[in-house]
Amino acid sequence: MGKQTRWCGAALAGCLVLGVAPVALATGDLPADAIAKVGDQIITMGQIDTMINSSSMVGMTMPAIGTPERNRTRLTILDRVISANLIYLDALRQKVGDNPVFRHDVERFADSVLGDLYREKYLIGDIPITDEEVQQYRDRYLAKDAEFTADVRLAIEARIRKDKFKERVATLRERLREGVKVSIIKEALAPEGEKDRKTDTVVAKIDGQPMTWGEVRDAVMIADRTEKRVELVDDLIDARLEATKGRAAGLEKDPAYQRRMNEFQKVRLINLHRAALTGKINPTPEELRAYYEENRSRIVVPASRKVQMVVLPSREEAEEVKKKIDAGKITIFEAARNYSIDPNAKRTLGEIGWVSEGTGFPELDKLTFSLEPETLGGPVESAAGWHLVKVLDTRDAAHTDPDEANTRRLVRRMYVHHKLDEYTTKLRKESFPVEVFQDTLQKIMQAEVGQPEAATSDAPPETKPATKE
Repeated sequence: MGKQTRWCGAALAGCLVLGVAPVALATGDLPADAIAKVGDQIITMGQIDTMINSSSMVGMTMPAIGTPERNRTRLTILDRVISANLIYLDALRQKVGDNPVFRHDVERFADSVLGDLYREKYLIGDIPITDEEVQQYRDRYLAKDAEFTADVRLAIEARIRKDKFKERVATLRERLREGVKVSIIKEALAPEGEKDRKTDTVVAKIDGQPMTWGEVRDAVMIADRTEKRVELVDDLIDARLEATKGRAAGLEKDPAYQRRMNEFQKVRLINLHRAALTGKINPTPEELRAYYEENRSRIVVPASRKVQMVVLPSREEAEEVKKKIDAGKITIFEAARNYSIDPNAKRTLGEIGWVSEGTGFPELDKLTFSLEPETLGGPVESAAGWHLVKVLDTRDAAHTDPDEANTRRLVRRMYVHHKLDEYTTKLRKESFPVEVFQDTLQKIMQAEVGQPEAATSDAPPETKPATKE
């Protein structure tokens, strides 16, 4: 499989396994694109790329294939998935699966998946198109001398299939309830008196089996009319029948069902366990203040200015150009294009973008953060030359006061993440071994960018191991 090495990257907290559940280690060969193992859980590059391409991956960009940015994103997500798997294995060890909330959620999801599969396989099913149907459509809608190509045939089949699909959907409830006696008790769904309605009040019966107010309450209370609530209960009845018939048809053995259930259970366990761990972290005001002071450079957002700049080789030339701008003979855009010695000036017209206070040459920084917006300042000297500076926009510093409400919330959130990081790091060191298959990881990433395989066995910077744990 290639060299294996301990993973020593930061265990980022707060991540989710977004719709992709890493697979459990089975006997036999590992998948060809396996890049890491957490306990008995295998993580593949295919799973990482699925997450990158997922629109639900909030806060992550989708860099192009074969770019360094994509590989950096892959490593970031790999680190998150490793952390999620550590939480998952810890949840199994602590029997979080016995949690009634978890069991209830799994049952509801199972019903939903079984219902979807039953509807897809049995109520909708495959929709075959015969040659006779195609010919009848052709005779009815196409001119006799119209060319009948393969593309035309495919278009006809698509239209016939769409019409058949609509017909099947229209009769779905009738076919689903064939031989089933269904009754809905409208008065038990009325908005009037719902505050005092008992959860075991029967609102419907399916072949004599009751459906209670407690089972439908959350779904129907979004409607304020009895008629609408009856429609919603009809939908719930259909869903129950689909799930029941799906079980009877043996769809619990269907690979699609098992895959979706495994994914859901893993994600739900991770989220429940992380929420429980987070709930136990209750820092005192003194601890949060100390954390703020220790991490002030990460928390405080310095003031920033959006800057346009012209750089000249001498003070005299800078003053001359400034006079022309002040007199309206040229604009600062023209000055940057025609006079600036900044090699990018012809392309950017002097627009530097946002700069943070304290990050530039001292005298230049002092000038920039003393200017009012739309005021031309300078010239001032730096190692790069003599600068004329115009501030286009301003942003004030943020989170400078640890007692401000938004800053307190941010600091607490960062503190909790930090403690979860510590927890997952401890799991990695003491409970569940974590390995990254460096050779495979490098081979996949290098192949995409067309690079030859590296002669060295060093990991990429983000995965290069520190001292052995």
